[in-house]
Amino acid sequence: MNSSEHPFGALAPRDAHTRGLHRTMTLGGQYATRNHTVKHLRDLKGKTILTETMPFTTREAEAAERAGIDTMKVKYDPANPAEAVALRNAAPHTFMTFCIGLTKVATEDEAVRAGYAAMEAGADGIMCQWGPKLIRVCADAGIPVQAHAGLVPRLSTWTGGLRAVGKTLDEAMWIFEQIKSFEEAGAWAVEVEVVPAQLLTEISKRTSLVTSSIGAGSGGDIQFMFAEDILGSHEPPYPRHTKQYRNFYKFEQELQEERIGGFRDFIQDVKSGQFPGAEHVVNAPEGLIEKFLAEADESR
Repeated sequence: MNSSEHPFGALAPRDAHTRGLHRTMTLGGQYATRNHTVKHLRDLKGKTILTETMPFTTREAEAAERAGIDTMKVKYDPANPAEAVALRNAAPHTFMTFCIGLTKVATEDEAVRAGYAAMEAGADGIMCQWGPKLIRVCADAGIPVQAHAGLVPRLSTWTGGLRAVGKTLDEAMWIFEQIKSFEEAGAWAVEVEVVPAQLLTEISKRTSLVTSSIGAGSGGDIQFMFAEDILGSHEPPYPRHTKQYRNFYKFEQELQEERIGGFRDFIQDVKSGQFPGAEHVVNAPEGLIEKFLAEADESR
């Protein structure tokens, strides 16, 4: 049994790599060191603004952890967990929520099983777009659940499409009541998307849930933005509520042109006889070809 498997080994003094991290055991039974736990994040509510991103590649996940991002969300498919596991392994010390797709489960049993599978794969919690009923069974099973309120893109037909939600009193009250229902169901956090900034400020004061703001101003407990928006990884236009801190799209376009140029140069060299050159080939030892020809011709 190695130290990572043994409870006393897991509690050994931390080295420089893990100093400042919290030692914990995941719901899946693995010892781990994380920058935050649910308790720490809840204790920080109202005291500071944390940062959150959703990486789509292992390089993004690793970079976000090295930069000091507080929490991450990653997409998780119970039928194909490999991508989420790879992102988990790329950022092993960052609190990470696995996002289970709205249509991936249909019953309470399926919700709990999907939640447990996510936790066994290394999640610190799950994020969902489910209603209170499925949130409650997962929370009762000990699974930390983050809910989703405001503009929920997959459910946007109910709120008039991809638009801000909460600009009328009826919508504002609906969002508030929805968040309170998630709180009562046992969720620990809620992502609030594209609602008026002032509304989230007031709602966040009136719920025990840790609020993660995406396009909802700075009144939440966590500021969330997709990695592809932070890095400018896709072609404009960008969502209004995002800010691009790098222009990876431009870099990628330039890199793609370099790729094309490299292939063209290779083709040209082959066609013109410039490749392979003398420096790229292995020459036969003196006399080998003559002996080969003599023996080959004799055997025919």
